Amino acid sequence: MPSRKEKLIVNKNKDPAASSNLLSAITTVLEDGKADDIVTIDLAGRATFADFMAVASGRSDRQIRALCEKLVSKVKSLRKSPPGVEGMPHGDWVLIDAGDVIVHLFRPEVRALYKLEKMWLAPLAGPGRSAALTA
Repeated sequence: MPSRKEKLIVNKNKDPAASSNLLSAITTVLEDGKADDIVTIDLAGRATFADFMAVASGRSDRQIRALCEKLVSKVKSLRKSPPGVEGMPHGDWVLIDAGDVIVHLFRPEVRALYKLEKMWLAPLAGPGRSAALTA
């Protein structure tokens, strides 16, 4: 396990356009699948594990599972490997780790309970540091 003093190694060869294209494809799948309240969050300066986060709601666990299956298929076709998925059997809150984009799918009442996007959109410490929100 790395010590706290070790520096994080960042992939400097990373293509920012690829992350944006992946986010766009994910957003299109969510829109086509009639997901509600789609929010995308730019994680630049906030996290090193991904470039973007997408948060959306489905009206039922069945719709959330269907959206998840479509997203997994789309991400696999773009990245040539399947994304990580957590929470699929229950359908209350599904997390899809697509590498540069993390997707959270919620039932509305679960989303209201956790307020995930509110946490990620809170102002960062220091002047002029905040996350970007697009819908």
